[in-house]
Amino acid sequence: MLRNKANTAMIRLHLHPERHLVSRIGWLRAAVLGANDGIVSTASLIIGVAAAAAKPGDILIAGVAGLVAGAMSMAAGEYVSASSQSDTERADLAREQAEIAGDVAAEIHELAGIYMKRGVDSATADTVARQLMAKDALAAHAHDELGISEMTTARPIQAALTSAATFTAGAALPLAIVIFAPAPWLPAPWLVVIEAIASLLFLALLGAVGARAGGAPVWVATIRVTFWGALAMALTAGIGLLVGTAV
Repeated sequence: MLRNKANTAMIRLHLHPERHLVSRIGWLRAAVLGANDGIVSTASLIIGVAAAAAKPGDILIAGVAGLVAGAMSMAAGEYVSASSQSDTERADLAREQAEIAGDVAAEIHELAGIYMKRGVDSATADTVARQLMAKDALAAHAHDELGISEMTTARPIQAALTSAATFTAGAALPLAIVIFAPAPWLPAPWLVVIEAIASLLFLALLGAVGARAGGAPVWVATIRVTFWGALAMALTAGIGLLVGTAV
């Protein structure tokens, strides 16, 4: 009877596999960060320059320069950061591999201790540890001792390309406002207002899409990104006004 129930449960799991959104965390984090930074930094730069009563051409050049510089900065930053994480992971794995080669019994005992802390009885923990060590000792310790898994491992090139691409896409939105609402026909104060409103709407949409993709509360993410975006734009607008007045 119990065996039939177990078989039924396995069949249901096979027919209806669970889908966990944590598998998206690697690319989703880089994508949201890149797009958010692209919108906020470029819009803030444009607003700051426009608030200083700069010429239309200067505003456009500042926006384009911000897009290019920001995309390259995001790519380099993400690559260096992810590479540093990857180097640390490789070093830890090499150290763990040496420990396994030096004393297998101690590593089995260590792995069993981890399972016991999670609530598994000692006999079962020892059996599981031995079986996992026999299959792939390094993978077992990487996952359960070091917390390194396929979903969370660093991917420098993927992170760099994703950040650069999403930053460019995000920065293109506030830049498009300048292009399609040229200052000769639009006073600088109005350009600042339109740029700020449009960019905040872009940020709200980004927050909603990112939250939806990650299975998080939409309103919380939306309010969070719009708040920090509004703060950044307000500060740069204030600086632009002060500089413009002083000059």
